[in-house]
Amino acid sequence: MKKRLILLIVTLILFAAAPFEVPDLRFGSLEELQAFYVWSPERIPVISAHRGGPCPGFPENCIETFENLLLQIPATLEVDIAMTADSVLILMHDNTLDRTSTGSGRISETEYRELQDLFLEDNAGQLTEYRIPTLEASLLWARGKTVLNLDVKRGVPFEKVVEHIHRTQSEASVTVIVYNIEDAVRVHRLDPGLMLSVSIRNEEELQRVKDAGIPMNRVTAFTGTQLHSKKLYRLLHEEKVFVNLGTLGNLDKKAEARGDRWYRRWERMGVDIFSSDRPLEVARTLYSWEGDAHE
Repeated sequence: MKKRLILLIVTLILFAAAPFEVPDLRFGSLEELQAFYVWSPERIPVISAHRGGPCPGFPENCIETFENLLLQIPATLEVDIAMTADSVLILMHDNTLDRTSTGSGRISETEYRELQDLFLEDNAGQLTEYRIPTLEASLLWARGKTVLNLDVKRGVPFEKVVEHIHRTQSEASVTVIVYNIEDAVRVHRLDPGLMLSVSIRNEEELQRVKDAGIPMNRVTAFTGTQLHSKKLYRLLHEEKVFVNLGTLGNLDKKAEARGDRWYRRWERMGVDIFSSDRPLEVARTLYSWEGDAHE
């Protein structure tokens, strides 16, 4: 009985802890972005809105959707990069146009001029008035507003992505997502200043990143879509690296079913970045704020 009472008290303390102040995710220089992502015990947790935060009437991977979300909460935006047959980089998650637009067929077999007459559909299949954005337009839009977390799809050269970042001078507004150490090294060599989101799901993967010579102050650690032991989070924090948990999927569903306070519990376990399909709910749980993100 005594142990249960102690557990209840600890749980109440964790869930009732004071919320965080709102993070300012508008960076004026690459140095500001790099400094923000150096972990310390005083850090403020960050939300990464999966596919840009789609909701009814606002499609995924769409600039108007990004704007809609930022009017409500501060968040970084995970977006997907695909390439057309004529090598234009666009925002699109799937290999084909069918699910999210009025078009059909494989993106890699479609020229960009053919996409310009298409409209995007939201996740319920409802037609919108919004168009498929190019990566260049998205990078220019993000400057001074937020950070785009760039998920580079298979077949899209990292060289072209980095070229777009340089051309738009958007280094302070991006992190590049990589899923293996080889790609991490490749992007780091293309531009040693860029921030990387690297998959680090265990101690061995952490050691590989360190052995590759990538400075840890250029890294945030994507630890997957399931919880890990506090030991891994502690080791990453000792390296001053932010822990990124993909709550999208099962963990978001758990929070929706059992209460959004679970986001607070995961933050207390050591999670610093929440990659979520429920960015509004995460923000309302973690932050002491509601209203316009840029007030």
